[in-house]
Amino acid sequence: MDERAFQDAYRATNPLACPFEKAILICRCTCREAKRVNIAERDTVNCRDAQAQGDCSLLVGMLRHNAAFALKLTHADAVLPHAKYVKVQCGGLLGLQTALQPEYAGEARVDDIRGLVLEAQERFGGLQELPYSEIVRGIAGFEFRRRSGQK
Repeated sequence: MDERAFQDAYRATNPLACPFEKAILICRCTCREAKRVNIAERDTVNCRDAQAQGDCSLLVGMLRHNAAFALKLTHADAVLPHAKYVKVQCGGLLGLQTALQPEYAGEARVDDIRGLVLEAQERFGGLQELPYSEIVRGIAGFEFRRRSGQK
C-alpha cells in the first residue's frame, strides 16, 4: 500500500485518531479509551470518546508548545521528527504522572492516559494550568530503551 492510499484509509477508518498514538504503539502507555486498528500491515490507534480525544489533543499541543526549548526547536509549530514526537508524548505523560503521583517517579509506563488526564484536570482546574515547567523535565529526560547489544 502506498503512502497516499494509507493516509486515505487512515482518515476514513480513524476519525478520532488518538493524540498519544505513538506512545501507545511503542507500548509505553495504555488508555481505557484506546482501540488498536490494523490498516494493511500498519497499526493505528482510535479513541473511543470524542471528549477524551479533544482533551488529549489539547494536552499534546500544550506539551509540545512548552517543550519547544527543551527539544531545541526554533519554532514551536515546526514539524517534529518521529523521535522528538515520541519524546513529547511519552516524556510528557511520564512527567505529568510524576507531577500528579510522585510515588510513580522513575516509572517507564503510564497505565491509563485518560485517568491521568482526568486527574490532572480535577487537581489543577484545567490542562492549561498544569505545572509545565515540571512536566517538561520528563520530556527532556525521556530516553528510548536501548536495544540489546547497544552500548
